[in-house]
Amino acid sequence: MRLAVLGAGAVGRSVVELAGEYGHEVVAVADSSSAAIGANGAEPLDADTVLQRKEAEGVVGDADPDDALTAEYDALIEATPTTLGDAEPGFDHCETALQRDRDVVLANKGPVAERYADLRALEANSAGTVRFEATVGGAIPAICTIEDYGADTVEAVRGVLNGTANFVLTRMAAEGLGYEHVLAEAQDLGVAEADPSFDVDGTDAALKCVILANVLTGGEPEFSLDDAEVEGIRNVPGSALELATEEGQTVRLIGEATRDTVRVGPRLVPENGPLAVTGTRNIVQLDTGHAGRLNISGRGAGGPETATAVLADVGRLE
Repeated sequence: MRLAVLGAGAVGRSVVELAGEYGHEVVAVADSSSAAIGANGAEPLDADTVLQRKEAEGVVGDADPDDALTAEYDALIEATPTTLGDAEPGFDHCETALQRDRDVVLANKGPVAERYADLRALEANSAGTVRFEATVGGAIPAICTIEDYGADTVEAVRGVLNGTANFVLTRMAAEGLGYEHVLAEAQDLGVAEADPSFDVDGTDAALKCVILANVLTGGEPEFSLDDAEVEGIRNVPGSALELATEEGQTVRLIGEATRDTVRVGPRLVPENGPLAVTGTRNIVQLDTGHAGRLNISGRGAGGPETATAVLADVGRLE
């Protein structure tokens, strides 16, 4: 398939780099200030040239970013940063592609977490299809597993869905260190952003759980971030982790989605249980009506990891 990639962060760059291995051609790439467009809007770009220019000059090309939306692509890859509320400009990008009867594959959580019903309405009036595996759990195939089993047969989804928060809690428990000390360590290692609020306050995990809830309900009822009960990890004391360890337990930031509620917060879990993943790993746990409890664990973030989920979705469109 011919791909247009919007967003040249870690995920977008990895999609550009890996697309050829999956048998696809990238005909357009845009970052926030520039775009590279193939000849006639349809010819494949050279991935190395685009990525080297981004590295050296901070831009991917000489065209306007909006020009990527009018290129001759089969699927739009929406990998711009997640925004809350109206989910713009990501939602507008999806709308433009669907109005052109193109497929859309999202790594951007905003449109499916904040405007799920609107997005599905656009899809219903288009020959294009929307897919968004990469919005939840990086490389973990959470959404397609729910689809394969049937959303009606899945009773609840829970898990550890943010690597930064999990790294902090893991280090606090293992070393007996305080939150601020471990957070600074995580920032030095590049595991946490300079402003870690999105991760440590539970917002990122909540968005993912909102998406999962919308998959379970089909958008009826529709969930958004405003419907989620969210508590982060800033106020988890080291003493709580010490006490948990004495009882054979530990603390993890657990998100849970059902057809009725979305909740995220620190929870006690068995120290040797499946939810006690360590470091930056994620886990998604599905409670199903017929197959029992399923646990899917893996890398929940990262450019190449998340790009594999994007490209797997592209493959499902063929």
